Amino acid sequence: MIPTLSLEDFEKAAEVAIAAASRESQTEVALTHLTRFAHATLGDHAAAKRPGALLPGERDYRVSGVFVVTPDRRYNMLVANHGFPPEQRRLAIPIEWNHPGEVVRTSKPIHLANTDEHGTFRQFLNTSRMGSSIYFPILSPSGLVAQIVVAAQARWTYCEEDLARLGRLADAASVVWQTTGGDTWVAADYPADDIWRAEDNA
Repeated sequence: MIPTLSLEDFEKAAEVAIAAASRESQTEVALTHLTRFAHATLGDHAAAKRPGALLPGERDYRVSGVFVVTPDRRYNMLVANHGFPPEQRRLAIPIEWNHPGEVVRTSKPIHLANTDEHGTFRQFLNTSRMGSSIYFPILSPSGLVAQIVVAAQARWTYCEEDLARLGRLADAASVVWQTTGGDTWVAADYPADDIWRAEDNA
């Protein structure tokens, strides 16, 4: 698996994205700078060309976003997303479900190079199942408040280097959360009018 950017180029580009995020006053707008950057730079963008990376009917695409813990601690709710279906703008996953739930329980990142090798992996997109994914906790002084995620339909898209790079963005997201008043923002946004509850659509 070959990351799209060298480590040096990634760091230079990350500084630009993080600086842009730090200039924002609205939490989701700030986080969007980070998730857009993750979507564009993380992973091997040629992974789909590998034999077995895509099954018949699958296509080469990636998604990114942040799952915030809702104020009532019922859900991991999607914000600042790229590549998700428009109707899932506010995808809400019951907080104990699957790998996002494990991140909430443990406050530890998860890297799934090939989701086929993990029998507990669960499909949340209403359009397709992802083949490779990373989840990294976003922490504040009070504990875990969210997690930043990237996923691709092509298996073996993300490697351990990508995990470390997503961690760099998670640290930046933690600062953004605190400086923009993330807790206050999500309390005002939840429940959004267009919330898409995963348990109602399973």
